[in-house]
Amino acid sequence: MLDINRNQCFMIGMVVLFLGLQFRMVDSFVLTPEFTKVLAERTGHPVAAASNTMEAMLGRESQVPPKTVRPPDWLGWSLLSIGSVLILHSMAMKKPGT
Repeated sequence: MLDINRNQCFMIGMVVLFLGLQFRMVDSFVLTPEFTKVLAERTGHPVAAASNTMEAMLGRESQVPPKTVRPPDWLGWSLLSIGSVLILHSMAMKKPGT
């Protein structure tokens, strides 16, 4: 069984904390057209079917408009909270090697 030591817990907490800060500071993310197309194909969205039909008819690649993702406000706050708790918990753990 793999045990998480103090340093690993601290590092996970820092990554989650900074990810929470990122989500709090950014209003939305704009995906590239290529990733939007892949995402539509994987989820079975009608845009993917229409795009594939147009490609077959015209013999060329059609452009899918880029998707904008707006994360909810609670996501940034929850990541900040979880990261802070993990950092504080790592401070309470015993040092590695002792």
